[in-house]
Amino acid sequence: MRLTEAGRSAAGALVRRAGRVAARFQEERGVDTDVLESDEEFLVVFDAPGATATDVDVRYDRGTVHVSIDRFREFRESYETVVPGRGLALDGSADLPPDASVDPDGARAELRDDGTLYVFLPKTDD
Repeated sequence: MRLTEAGRSAAGALVRRAGRVAARFQEERGVDTDVLESDEEFLVVFDAPGATATDVDVRYDRGTVHVSIDRFREFRESYETVVPGRGLALDGSADLPPDASVDPDGARAELRDDGTLYVFLPKTDD
């Protein structure tokens, strides 16, 4: 019987470790992005699963849109996290085309219910 308990304990430790590795990989890989363009503006789309508006920070710096997402792992009464597999601190950036001229003060961001973050950057005539 002791060997079975030891085996379960080792398997549980292995699963938890694999979950932590998966979470670390997700945090280091960065957030997936798309950059789209219309006649009036650029649209940068980021994957932000599980994020709320207060979790997201968007910055623009010299042609690059930067996003930082600090997600919170919600506490569930009478549950314990067995495998912490989701990264909580996610970052990403997207470069606009080199000739892009935008008005960062006119930018707006929308976080959709499906976990997608849209960042709109209006073009200027420069």
